Amino acid sequence: QVQLVESGGGSVQAGGSLRLSCAASGHTVSTDYMAWFRQAPGKEREFVATISGSGSTKYYTDAVKGRFTVSRDNAKNTMFLQMNSLIPEDTAVYYCAVKIYPGSEDSKASYDFWGQGTRVTVSP
Repeated sequence: QVQLVESGGGSVQAGGSLRLSCAASGHTVSTDYMAWFRQAPGKEREFVATISGSGSTKYYTDAVKGRFTVSRDNAKNTMFLQMNSLIPEDTAVYYCAVKIYPGSEDSKASYDFWGQGTRVTVSP
């Protein structure tokens, strides 16, 4: 069983930055894709970014390209999301997830384990 714990959320003004962390335990994730999703109030959970086990492959949703950077430290079993130039539309609960089995990297249905989420609020 994989446990994922997100941290780093908070409230910032537009234009600010936050760095989210996702610490994994119970399983070594160094060969697994990990991802960030987010869910805004009243909306479906949506894909934000994903990173391969080695860190060499990354994908982002268009809305965050150029502003967000996903990375990982396999020695610490941890993934990060650096969020810069935040806008109010980035307000959401951010979830990290791990994909153990084959599946589309940007589909929430492909991910097998999820964290509890960390809230990000961006004010105008």
